[in-house]
Amino acid sequence: MNLGFGEVAIILIVALLIFGPSKLPQLGRAAGQTLHEFKRGMKNVMEDEDDKKKVETK
Repeated sequence: MNLGFGEVAIILIVALLIFGPSKLPQLGRAAGQTLHEFKRGMKNVMEDEDDKKKVETK
């Protein structure tokens, strides 16, 4: 699911029309924080799975 430049531009224009220019920085910041938390959570899950596999092989 790769987005090209055209698709990203359309999404940004629609977001600008819906939320207005004053809300976009806040929305971008919130989206970035959400993505960061999701990645951190997935990393923790992967580490837990690796730890379980190490314990099972001992």
